[in-house]
Amino acid sequence: MTIAITGATGNIGGAVARALAADGVPFRMIVRDAGRAPQLPGTEVAVATYADAEAARAALEGVDVLLMVSGAEAQDRLEQHRTFVAAAATAGVRHVVYTSFVGAAADATFTLGRDHWATEAAIRATDVGHTFLRDSFYLDFVEDLVGEDGVIRGPAGDGAMAAVARADVARAATAVLRDPAAHLDRTYELTGPAAITLAEAAATVSEVRGRPVSYHPETVDEAYASRARWQPEPWQADAWVSTYTAIAEGALSHVSGDVERVTGRRPVSLREVLTAD
Repeated sequence: MTIAITGATGNIGGAVARALAADGVPFRMIVRDAGRAPQLPGTEVAVATYADAEAARAALEGVDVLLMVSGAEAQDRLEQHRTFVAAAATAGVRHVVYTSFVGAAADATFTLGRDHWATEAAIRATDVGHTFLRDSFYLDFVEDLVGEDGVIRGPAGDGAMAAVARADVARAATAVLRDPAAHLDRTYELTGPAAITLAEAAATVSEVRGRPVSYHPETVDEAYASRARWQPEPWQADAWVSTYTAIAEGALSHVSGDVERVTGRRPVSLREVLTAD
């Protein structure tokens, strides 16, 4: 069985690559820049981007199982994904493991969740088997929400999110790649151990870091206005704001046991993520 992974220079793909290499599992890394590929034993490197159909098909020749880590946020990300999925099918890939989103739906409030839904649909439309790892928002990102003034601002109201650690997503992906047949045509919701509000998240960051951190609920109009200073493109502004409105509506509050079912260990909490630094 030949395994290929994308995103080896990033957080999720990189952690999976290191775990597989440590286990002595051979695999192929598909990267945009060979010079940035990690030096790991038992690996080979192929160069391709999601948007380059010809290079992607060549890079995926002979691959049985592919870990497709979702691409960087971009206005044309869905088009890139569809191109890469088509290349995988043409190359003869038999099983795609895709990092999706726990709220993926055609009408998802979190606008980027719609891209994930459409990518899943593109994979389902092929004859390729799948495993969808629907990740919640990342616990690792919570501290990045804190502004320079120590305040998390956004229109999340009192909603809660069952955010998950990147490490748990990587562990789940690694477990699937070790035994892909056991996870064929399955969809998993990867969440943390509890649903937390942004006020609770702020309190945890404050306690662990020893500095005042608080949450200020904005209105939607206030959220767009406060982010206008970065001059985002409309699609990016919508994604930023809908991160919070998705939390507000409760779409991300469900706590799943899938991390433990797939990996055999409980998911880590925000406190554990912060203290692991």
